[in-house]
Amino acid sequence: MILTASLWLGLQMLFSSVTAFPDTAGPAEKGRLIYQNRFAGQQDVKNWVMEGPGELKFKDGWMEMYSPGKKWDHVFWCPEYFPGSFTAKWEMQNLDTSAGLVIIFFSANGDKGQDIFDPGLPKRDGTFKYYNRGQINEYHISYYSNNPKDPDRSSTNLRKDPQFALLQTGPAGIPAASIAVHRIRLVKAGSRIILYADERKVIDYTDDGKTYGRAYAGGRIGFRQMRWTHFRYRNFRVWRNTETIQGESVKKKK
Repeated sequence: MILTASLWLGLQMLFSSVTAFPDTAGPAEKGRLIYQNRFAGQQDVKNWVMEGPGELKFKDGWMEMYSPGKKWDHVFWCPEYFPGSFTAKWEMQNLDTSAGLVIIFFSANGDKGQDIFDPGLPKRDGTFKYYNRGQINEYHISYYSNNPKDPDRSSTNLRKDPQFALLQTGPAGIPAASIAVHRIRLVKAGSRIILYADERKVIDYTDDGKTYGRAYAGGRIGFRQMRWTHFRYRNFRVWRNTETIQGESVKKKK
């Protein structure tokens, strides 16, 4: 049976009503917009940093990211340094459902607190060990997973690096075969991390700062794709959070 894009969208709306985490606190309030990028053309990302053999193509207001010939994995880093409490939103769509895996890195810093672009850190080429077992402290969430070794994984995983510690497993963010446009929202409120996929909450975790070391604060954000992946992205925006979530202040200290 072949599913059309419109049928898939209808199915996505149906399943989006089922959540693993009741959203009793409601969505985080957004404060001042501190970064926005339409991803509409090469000029928009001239200061971004690609690690690994990822390539970009711009069409119809979207940025496509892929590895020609599915050569190797890649990470695309935003040049901005973001605070410890933020809300980030973007839209994305899968252009090749045969295989792939998508991760968002955030709160990324060197293991000694230096910038991830510090020349003293080992050079990175998209190989995962340089991110999850190397010299970077960060959180990462895999919210689309269709790895040929583990096809159609039905979960979203939040991990903390460089321990590669699995902090929480939630329901799948983007279904493996979906060709719909998906809206992603990542909220970091101090030590609390929430990820929404089309307003379904799939991750809601608070880092206690003890089990796997201190909770991470501000840092870089990067988009990672495995070699088979071909997604397109648009409308990446980040706000500084200024309100509270269940009584926790997320206002940035001056």
